[in-house]
Amino acid sequence: MPNHFTGWFLDGSDISVNSYNHNTTLANQSLLQHVANLEQVYSGMSPAQLATQIAELEPCPEQGVELSTVIQEVEQHILQNSIKVSAPLCIAHLHCPPLIPSVIAETFISATNQSLDSWDQSPAATLLEQHIINWLGNIFGYDNQADGVFTSGGTLSNLMGLLLARNHATKKHFNIDVWQQGIPAEAHQFRVLCSEEAHFSVQQSLALIGMGTNAVIPVTTDEHKRIAISALDAALEHCKQNHLIPIAIVGTAGSTNFGSIDPLQELAKRTQQHDLWLHVDAAYGGAFILSDKYCHLLQGIELADSITVDFHKQFYQSISCGAFLIKDSSYFNLIRLHAEYLNPETDQINDIPNLVTKSLQTTKRFDALKLFMSLRNLGRKVFAGMIESTVLLAQQIAAEIEQDTQLQLAIKPTLNTLLFRYIGDNLLTDSELDIVNEKICQKILMDGIANIGKTRLYSCSYLKFTLLNPNTKIDDLRKILNILKHYAFEEITF
Repeated sequence: MPNHFTGWFLDGSDISVNSYNHNTTLANQSLLQHVANLEQVYSGMSPAQLATQIAELEPCPEQGVELSTVIQEVEQHILQNSIKVSAPLCIAHLHCPPLIPSVIAETFISATNQSLDSWDQSPAATLLEQHIINWLGNIFGYDNQADGVFTSGGTLSNLMGLLLARNHATKKHFNIDVWQQGIPAEAHQFRVLCSEEAHFSVQQSLALIGMGTNAVIPVTTDEHKRIAISALDAALEHCKQNHLIPIAIVGTAGSTNFGSIDPLQELAKRTQQHDLWLHVDAAYGGAFILSDKYCHLLQGIELADSITVDFHKQFYQSISCGAFLIKDSSYFNLIRLHAEYLNPETDQINDIPNLVTKSLQTTKRFDALKLFMSLRNLGRKVFAGMIESTVLLAQQIAAEIEQDTQLQLAIKPTLNTLLFRYIGDNLLTDSELDIVNEKICQKILMDGIANIGKTRLYSCSYLKFTLLNPNTKIDDLRKILNILKHYAFEEITF
C-alpha cells in the first residue's frame, strides 16, 4: 500500500528532494527580491491595512494549498510588508542585519532539527555548543571552572542570572533550598540593585521568580548614564538601615538607550565587600570584547558571577541567539533536575552531557551553529572592524548633530547608539516639540525612508539612532537628518 505522506518530509526520497530543491529555489528568489531594493525600509502599510490583508489568509484550509502558492503568498503579504533589517537606514533598535553564514546555518538547524536538551537527541550539536561556551568563557576572562548555556536572548539570560542569585542567597542566609522547599517568607527582604538605565528584564525577572518588581532598587546614574557609585553606596546603606537584604548587583554593559557601561570594577568591589552576586548584562556591549580598541570598556567583567551576552545584536546573528555564562559551574546545581526519561543521574555519572541540566528550556535550538559558522568565516579581526566602524560613525554623526542649531544631542555616545531631538528655532514648547518629533518619526517609517527609534528622556521625546549596521554610511545619516528636518518644518508650518 503506497504511503500517502511521502514527500512531505525531507527524507531523502526522490519526491522529497525534488520538492525541497524546487521550493527552496522559489523561496530564495522571493528573499532576494525582498533585499533587492534597500532604499525602501518598509512598505508603508498601516497596522489596520496589514491586519485586514493578513486576515484574508486562511491558516488551515480543509484542503491544502500548493507550497509554491504559499511561498507566493508569503512574498506578497509578509515579505513585502517586513522591515528590511539589512537596509542602511534601519536604525531604530538593537536589531541587526544577519550575516550570510548565520542565514545558511539556519538551513542546517531547521532541517536537522536537533534538540539540545539531551545528548542522544543532538550528539555533535551538544558538544559544539559546549565548545563555543568554553571559548566564550575564555574570552570574557573566566577560568576552566566556568560554564554556560545558549539561550533565546538577553531576557532569558538575565532571568537565569537573577534566579541563581536568589537561590544562592536563600541557601546562604536561610539554609533553604528554594528548588526543593520553595521561597521562605523572609525572602521578602531581598533586594537587587541596578542602574536606573538597566534593561526592563531585571524587573520582569524578579516578578517571575516571586520577588516582585518592588525588590528592584534603581540607582541613579552619573552624567555618562552609568550607575553612580556614591548613589550605589547610599542604596546599600539604606538596605542596612531598613533591615533589607541586598543579594545582587546588576551591572549594565551597554544600556539600550545610551550604550553606557557601568564601572564594572567598582561594582565588583562592592559585591566582594558585601558578599553579593554580581550579574553583568552585556547583551548589547558584550561584542566589544572582540575589539582590541574597545575591550577595555569591559574591564572587570571577568569578576562577575554571571554574564548575559547576545549574538543577535552586535555579533550579527539571526534571531534568536544568546548565551548565559557563569563563573563557577557548580552554581548550576541550584537549578538542576533529573528526569529518568531524559537526563537520568546515571548519565551524569557516565559523563554524558545533557544540556537540560543547566537550562530553563527543555527543547532548545542548535543556535550555537550560527555563531560558530560566522566566527569561523569572518574571524575576530573582521568582527572587530565592523563593530569599531559603527562606533566611529556614531561619533561622527553626533559631532554633526551638535553643530546643527535645529537639533539637540542628548549626550555624546559611548558605543554606537545616540539620542537627539529636533528643536527647530527654539520657538516651540517641549510638549509641542514632543508632538513634532513623534510625528516625524512615524512619517519617516510610513514613507519607507527609514526606521528610527524614539524614547523619553528628561520628560521629553527624543529620536534614536542605533547604528549596528556596518554598511550604514555618514551620507545615509546626513540624508535622514535633512529629511526629518524638512518633515518637521512641514509639520510646524502646516
